[in-house]
Amino acid sequence: MFLDTETIRADFPILSQKVYGKPLVYFDNAATTQKPLSVIRKIEEVYSTINANIHRGVHRLSQLATESHEEARKTVQRYIHASSSNEIIFTRGTTESINLIASSFCRSQCKAGDEIIITEMEHHANIVPWQIQQDITGIAFKVVPITETGEIRLEDLEKLISPKTKLIALTHASNVLGTINPIADVVRLAHSQDVPVLIDAAQSVQHIPIDVQALDCDFLVFSSHKMYGPTGVGILYGKENRLEQLPPYQGGGEMIANVTFEKTTYNELPFKFEAGTPDYVGSTALGEAIRYIEKIGLENIYFQEEKLLQYATERLLQIDGLRIFGTSKQKGPVISFLVKGIHPYDMGMLLDHLGIAVRTGHHCAQPLMNVLGIESAVRASFAFYNTEAEIDILIAGIERIVKMF
Repeated sequence: MFLDTETIRADFPILSQKVYGKPLVYFDNAATTQKPLSVIRKIEEVYSTINANIHRGVHRLSQLATESHEEARKTVQRYIHASSSNEIIFTRGTTESINLIASSFCRSQCKAGDEIIITEMEHHANIVPWQIQQDITGIAFKVVPITETGEIRLEDLEKLISPKTKLIALTHASNVLGTINPIADVVRLAHSQDVPVLIDAAQSVQHIPIDVQALDCDFLVFSSHKMYGPTGVGILYGKENRLEQLPPYQGGGEMIANVTFEKTTYNELPFKFEAGTPDYVGSTALGEAIRYIEKIGLENIYFQEEKLLQYATERLLQIDGLRIFGTSKQKGPVISFLVKGIHPYDMGMLLDHLGIAVRTGHHCAQPLMNVLGIESAVRASFAFYNTEAEIDILIAGIERIVKMF
C-alpha cells in the first residue's frame, strides 16, 4: 500500500519549518506526535463557536459543547471497539488513567500483601503509581524479566502468578525497546487464573488496530497527544462491570448524583470518574484526530511505519560502534541506540543543530535502563509522515558526529 507522504506532510504545518537553518526532521514521535491542520482548526472552531461549560447548561452553546464532547466519547468507543461509551473515561493522559486505576483498584480490591505484576520494560507511569499504593495499602509488586532481545516470556509471567495476584499491568509496546508484547496471550493466561489485566497502549493505539472486546482486557489506557491529538487528554477504557466495582478517584463536579453534608451519592458511568470540568475542547479535538487516523487507515500507517523501521534499522547497523537496544521480532517504530564513545546527550545536541529531533535520556524507564546496563540512550521514533529521505539525513548526521569524535 502506497501513502502519498508529500500530501500527508502538507497536513502538518510544523514539519515545513527550519531549525538552525536546516529542514526539521522530527523523530521524537514516541514522546508526542505533531498535529494535523484538521485538529488545530477543530480546537479553534470549538473556542470560536461553541465554547461553554458542558453537561450543566440549558443554553444552546452548552448543549452544543456537550454534544461535541459526548460524540468524541463515542468516536473513541468505536476506534477501540468498546461495547459501550460508558466504558470510556476521559482523563488528562495515560499517566492519570493508570493512577486512577491504581488508586481506586487498590483501595477497593486489595489488602496488605496482595500482589500486582508488571514487567521490566514499563514506563515510570506504570511503576510509580503502584509504589505509591505499596506505601498506602501495603501491596507488593512482582516484575516479569525480559530476554536479551527485549521480550517477555509467558512462562516467566506464569511463574509469578499466585493466589495473591490481584492485577497484571503491562505495556502493549515499549517506548524504549519498541517491543510489542503478546497481550492477547497475557490476557488469556491471566483470566485462566481469574486475574484482571491493564494494558498501557500509549505506544500502540496510534500504530496498530486494537479491539478491546476481542482482546478481552479489563482496562486499557492511552493518551491523545501521542496519536495526533492535543495534550492534556487521555482515555481509560474499563469493562463496565469492572468500573462499577471501583470507587471514584476524585470528588466534585460531574461525578456526583446528590450531595448533602451528611452523604454524597455518585453519578453513573462514565461520569463517576470525571470530577470537575473536563477538557471538552481537547476531547473534541481527539475525536478529530481519530477521524484523521481513520482517513489515512491504520493498515496504511502500519505498512509505512514498518517500512521506515526496517530501513532505519538496516542503515543504523552499518555504522561502526552503534548498538540497538530491543531486537524483538514484533516491534513498533522505535529505535533506541548508543554509539560507542559518544554520550547520548552529545549525540542529541549535535543532531539538533543539524535540524534532527531525537530523544535522549532514560525515557522515563530508569529501571529498564538498569536492566540494560546503561544510563541513557538516543531514541529515534517514527510516524507515517516521516520519510526514508529523512532517515538518510539522520544517518548522515550520525556519521558526521562519529567523525568528529
